[in-house]
Amino acid sequence: MTTTTINTLKPANDLGTSNFKLKDIIKSLPKECFAQNRRKAWIGVLTNVLMVGLGYWSLAIAPWFLLPIAWIFTGTALTGFFVIGHDCGHRSFAKRRWVNDLVGHLIMMPLIYPFHSWRIQHNYHHAHTNELEEDNAWHPIRPKEYESWGKLYQWGFQLLMGKRLWWIGSILHWFALHFDWTKFRAKDQSSVKLSVAVVVLFAAVVFPLIFATIGIWGFIKFWFIPWLVFHFWMSTFTLVHHTAPEIPFVESTKWNPALAQLSGTVHCDYPRWVEFLCHDINVHVPHHISTAIPSYNLRLAHRSLKENWGNYLYPECRFSWSLITKITDKCHLYTTNVGYQSFKDYYAARSTASRSA
Repeated sequence: MTTTTINTLKPANDLGTSNFKLKDIIKSLPKECFAQNRRKAWIGVLTNVLMVGLGYWSLAIAPWFLLPIAWIFTGTALTGFFVIGHDCGHRSFAKRRWVNDLVGHLIMMPLIYPFHSWRIQHNYHHAHTNELEEDNAWHPIRPKEYESWGKLYQWGFQLLMGKRLWWIGSILHWFALHFDWTKFRAKDQSSVKLSVAVVVLFAAVVFPLIFATIGIWGFIKFWFIPWLVFHFWMSTFTLVHHTAPEIPFVESTKWNPALAQLSGTVHCDYPRWVEFLCHDINVHVPHHISTAIPSYNLRLAHRSLKENWGNYLYPECRFSWSLITKITDKCHLYTTNVGYQSFKDYYAARSTASRSA
């Protein structure tokens, strides 16, 4: 793995210095990257359904000491459901919109994830990646914003980012942003209501059946813990794809969409079984260059980006505990044109300032 840092790349730690456009990058990609393949798409669905089924079968027969392995496998396979819904949300799964909407609703339904709510919010993230105050998937908290919070809220954020609880971040995001249709534009509210109704109806029918047939432990064993594993991967993918001490977030007046998508998104290699079950969502840079690229073409597109735009790409990394600690130890508060600051450094600086005053 390369050891190059962002400061040696073009542009130098500023996503607003270049004048090329996103369309220039898209034009450089092979046309095959955008080709939808119905066979590959549906084989992906079938494979994923089989893997989830295998996961539930393993949960049913596994002795207690093998349950953690079965939970991890099943939850990771369920994350693959979300990635297929992700393609549907970007209309890259099928050519017909109604097919994308139908598959998206059905495949995200067991995750209790409202399809249209997520789709609309996620497309906004793509339109504002690494734009400070606008990116809704993840944007760093600035010191003044942090200081405006109450003590309890500050404590919660410290637990989330400073105490290795990043993995519940997507649960908070899911709960806070995807069920309240009043937060959406009027023209989108009917679609959001439909998606919320779909998952509420699913939960209202399936959850009581689970409780009635296999009880509380059955619900925890077969749905809740795999669902937590799914959110672990959701939180981890989001954090790693968009956060590194060297990656800047830029104010709107200086934000360049081409550089934000190209230099502000991280390619991270995960264990091959995770990449297989999650349909290469880790190959994330080309997906930000164009959401029209189906998941099965991401590796082809990434090879092209490395050949033609390699100097602008953030160095590839490999998923590890050291990578997570690097992010969660440092990337707490963010100051424009300065970068990230840890809670430890922030409070040390405040203490020094108060003694000097």
